[in-house]
Amino acid sequence: MENTAEAKPIQEEDKKRVPRFKKRVCRFCTNKELPIDYKRVDILVRYVSNKGKILPRRLSGNCAKHQRQVAKAIKRARMAGLMPFTVK
Repeated sequence: MENTAEAKPIQEEDKKRVPRFKKRVCRFCTNKELPIDYKRVDILVRYVSNKGKILPRRLSGNCAKHQRQVAKAIKRARMAGLMPFTVK
């Protein structure tokens, strides 16, 4: 009895492992001089969806540390009236 796992073409296994998208790199890790501040609304707008929700890590590309800081800054900007809670 032959091992059927060895008979499979290598191409099928490679197709499973190939990522379908390019992994995003944290913008704040690459540029250390870019501050996360609630007053910098121009930066924070990139991390909010068109409905006003904060984008998750897998979509924004942030690392966990910076994602927490961005979320906190967005919430502070909303409370200060610099960003809307919802979009009409």
